Amino acid sequence: MAAPRKKKKRKAKKTYRFQLTLSGIIGIAVVSFCLFLWMFLLGIWAGQTILLPTARSSASAIKRVDDRSPVATLDSRAKKKPDVTDQKK
Repeated sequence: MAAPRKKKKRKAKKTYRFQLTLSGIIGIAVVSFCLFLWMFLLGIWAGQTILLPTARSSASAIKRVDDRSPVATLDSRAKKKPDVTDQKK
């Protein structure tokens, strides 16, 4: 007669259980909302800072361009003046 097999002992798996009350769930939701709102506002601010840098004064911008290159800078606010030499008499 064969000897009965012994059952292998399994290691007990550790299980974790989180239990929250309604106020705990609401607290986590409020904190998460505030964090996401902060990240959204910080992203908007960073995007505007990177994509739309602050306008510098036109005098300093012209001076810097003149220092770097011999190309004359054009003032976009100036009105175009007609060239007198090209007019037919």
